[in-house]
Amino acid sequence: MLPHTLEFETDPYAVVREADRVLAGEGQFIVLGFRPFSLWGFRSRAISRGYPPGLRRMLGARRIADWLELLGYDVILTRQYLFAPPWGGSTHRAGEPSSLLRRGWLKPWPAGAYLIKARKRVYTLTPIRPKMRERVQPIGGLVKPTTRHPSP
Repeated sequence: MLPHTLEFETDPYAVVREADRVLAGEGQFIVLGFRPFSLWGFRSRAISRGYPPGLRRMLGARRIADWLELLGYDVILTRQYLFAPPWGGSTHRAGEPSSLLRRGWLKPWPAGAYLIKARKRVYTLTPIRPKMRERVQPIGGLVKPTTRHPSP
């Protein structure tokens, strides 16, 4: 699980490759990230140090899904969340939704983040052994194995 990890890394694809390396076959990979074209993305670009602080860049869900497909994953689920605005009002903090948003009644702007769930594809390699053939008898079967019994 990579919760908002890729946005803070200098080489996010290397992090995805490393997570792929340690993930077991048929394992699930979950990535959470901020959407670049949302109110959260616009606020991050407007502030010089990024928002949240330390944010290097925002990666879109399609790019992450493409990376996962290149590494041999099946993208099972893509969901959007964080419908709260990135600014705070007088009564609540930034990112905290109003009571209408908490109940799910009103979603006036696009989601600020995404969730991608993918499963690692692993094909089991089962060796196919060739059938044992009968031994070819030398010229007309002249030589045959015999069992010798010692005489009493």
